[in-house]
Amino acid sequence: MKIAIEAQRIFRTNKHGMDFVALETIRELQKMDRENEYYIFVSPGEDHCLQPSENVHIIELSCPTYPLWEQFALPRAVARLKPDILHCTSNTAPVYCPVPLILTLHDIIYLEKRQSSSKSMYQEMGWHYRRLVVPRILPKCKKIITVSHFECQRIKEALHLPDDQITAVYNGYNNHFAVGPRQPEITRKYIDADEYLFFLGNTDPKKNTPRVLKAYQLYLTQSEKKLPLLIADLKEDFIDSILKAEQLEGIKPHLRFPGYISNNDLAALYTGAFAFLYPSLRESFGIPMLEAMACGTPVIAGNTSAMPEVAGEGALLADPFHAEDIADKLLCLERDKALYERQKAYGLERVKLFSWRKSAEALLDIYQQQKPL
Repeated sequence: MKIAIEAQRIFRTNKHGMDFVALETIRELQKMDRENEYYIFVSPGEDHCLQPSENVHIIELSCPTYPLWEQFALPRAVARLKPDILHCTSNTAPVYCPVPLILTLHDIIYLEKRQSSSKSMYQEMGWHYRRLVVPRILPKCKKIITVSHFECQRIKEALHLPDDQITAVYNGYNNHFAVGPRQPEITRKYIDADEYLFFLGNTDPKKNTPRVLKAYQLYLTQSEKKLPLLIADLKEDFIDSILKAEQLEGIKPHLRFPGYISNNDLAALYTGAFAFLYPSLRESFGIPMLEAMACGTPVIAGNTSAMPEVAGEGALLADPFHAEDIADKLLCLERDKALYERQKAYGLERVKLFSWRKSAEALLDIYQQQKPL
């Protein structure tokens, strides 16, 4: 088969969730499948993190904006190539696709009630773009892939899809997230403390940053350790605006906010953290939970959406809508050493259920099902 895969943003330097999902599954397909021909469509970028091989070809397409790239440059290139299928990996696809289409639809948050109106302009444009494009492409998809059974059910119910059109393929995590020695030469680049709490946020309201900061204030009032909080991927002015709005300015001396953290350094930061905070309001999967667990770091996750499914029955789950519950779970970890050790051991066992290899095997099976007769 000639299999085309859209991986538009994997060459950008500051990658995020969907970029890593596409990149890591393609890498695994490259290792395991020597029979099919793969054509990976990307935008030019500085991080050439995927190299071509005998049956994996990289095609760079230049275009000034994401919508133009996807709706014009990509379908034109696909029409010239004439692959057997096109797999679009990041929620959207060309409205007019010249070949059979497979879509990875990570979530349908864009259809749900907004948790907040404080979106960046980039997020606002993406929200409207998905609302415009997705309903037009779903009827044309031979197969729709999502990343959890929770999300699969949500999509089927919301968009009235038949059971055989959509399937769940779990995400994995990178092998460099593993138990190892502390690496102060890395962690000290981001935080001047031997022990700390770690929160991986961004400006998306679903990451629940205001309530996390409220929970952290409650933690500081009751904790004997009063560990500093390392916040990744948020700029100081954004944090300042939340602190002012929530009247939390007093906790700022305890916060560290270095901005974007390289994926290469994340393992060291998980390992050095006392606990990882992930009480999101809404997740379709939640790869950072697996990354922290694999490093032997206890996780406090939200008890909503797909997080209980991925984290499992033994996980420490908090109500993300109540800062008091998040703070209580954190204080329990700090005060109960036996609980802390159980959570470390549980996480290390839980992550054995997930890998990019398993994800790629499931994808390859879906591709083979579309093989022309």
